[in-house]
Amino acid sequence: MRFIDLIKLGARNLLRRKARTLLTVIGVIIGTISIVVMISIGIGMNESFEASVMENGSMTVIEIYANSWYEDKDGGWSEKKQELNEKTIKQISEIEHVKSITPMMYGNAQLVAKKKYTSYLNLMVMDMDCYEDFGYPALEDGTYPNKANSQDRIYYGSQMYMDFGYFNGSRYVNKDIDLNKDKIELQFMNYEPNPKKKQYTYNVENMVKIAQSESGYSMADYYAFMDIDMYKKIYEKYANTLKLSDRKKALESLNKYENIYINVDNMNNVTDVQDKLEELGYKSESQMQYIKPMQETAKMLEIILGAIGGVAMLVSAINIANTMIMSIYERTREIGIMKVLGCKVGDVKKLFLFEAGLIGFIGGSIGVGLSFIVSWLMNKYGGDIFSGLMGGGMYYGEQTAQTAMSVIPFWLPFFAAGFGILVGLVSGFFPALRATRISAIEAMKNE
Repeated sequence: MRFIDLIKLGARNLLRRKARTLLTVIGVIIGTISIVVMISIGIGMNESFEASVMENGSMTVIEIYANSWYEDKDGGWSEKKQELNEKTIKQISEIEHVKSITPMMYGNAQLVAKKKYTSYLNLMVMDMDCYEDFGYPALEDGTYPNKANSQDRIYYGSQMYMDFGYFNGSRYVNKDIDLNKDKIELQFMNYEPNPKKKQYTYNVENMVKIAQSESGYSMADYYAFMDIDMYKKIYEKYANTLKLSDRKKALESLNKYENIYINVDNMNNVTDVQDKLEELGYKSESQMQYIKPMQETAKMLEIILGAIGGVAMLVSAINIANTMIMSIYERTREIGIMKVLGCKVGDVKKLFLFEAGLIGFIGGSIGVGLSFIVSWLMNKYGGDIFSGLMGGGMYYGEQTAQTAMSVIPFWLPFFAAGFGILVGLVSGFFPALRATRISAIEAMKNE
């Protein structure tokens, strides 16, 4: 039997019993929609977990704190003080997969405009050669700062709060300041000024604005940045104006870092680098610590939801098998005539398998198309409910991690359509085998 004849005959046979074929196809459609939608919900949950975690930092960044809290064997929390200095930086930089590393310091400072108006400054100090590696947003002109162009510059975030003013008695008087035109000076506030010396101030040559983060939240939006070499140079001058006891503390603080940020070449290597840090005696934190349990939970949910959809597909498989068996009983005489006319046993088997597979193909294809509509409706009208169930993402100011309730990846429609065809073929296999075993003589006697 030619393939074209197989298609024509199979299609004609299905159209003979339109109502029964339609109901069987509807069963496959429901099963396909169930599988696609259930799996897409699981994937949506996984992406929601990832989005929530990623809003709080890059997936390739590891942080080490001088004062680190960790969960001990008894389930309690213990503090570990870690000395972080240049020796630590050199030691960690030699670990495999470490792409870049920078110390982090936080300056207690204020800006002074026109010798009178002050505003507190959230100052973050780092190696500016590493700025781009840690995922911070570009400057407003689209470029990224580096050590070479960061001398005599302070970079400030787009959302950083600066309120210039002065106290007139008990009343605070605000003043609008143009950071690019007005004279700006930097003053450190870590120690009490030495009354015998003039308070140190640094004349800021350039205040450069950082662009708004595209992801919705970045630490850089709310901080000012300074290169660590520039900071140390200025801070040493500041320390020399302090009282002797404070001067010693100030200079010692330059060699002790509060944090160390490590950027790993690939998120899959983060755990390995953390294990190596543990061997060296350093406690560390990364977003991977939080996302892995979430991914495992999401994967389990995907399996459970997929299994629920699979039950619907199993029912449709039984329905296909029932349809094909009924078709064999109704067409027993036709099968006998086909065999008498020389139709091969294999062709009979192919015919029934084709009919079963065609039901699976039609139902699966329509089911996939309708799944996109169901997914769209869920995302449009069920997103707020889903966000509430997932905790609404992590909250920062006015930004939250917004994710779709149902996410259909590229591979899922093809998997679902292929699975529908496979279900049809498997369901039709035993009925087709039964058809091949019908005796031509006995079939001819059948009324």
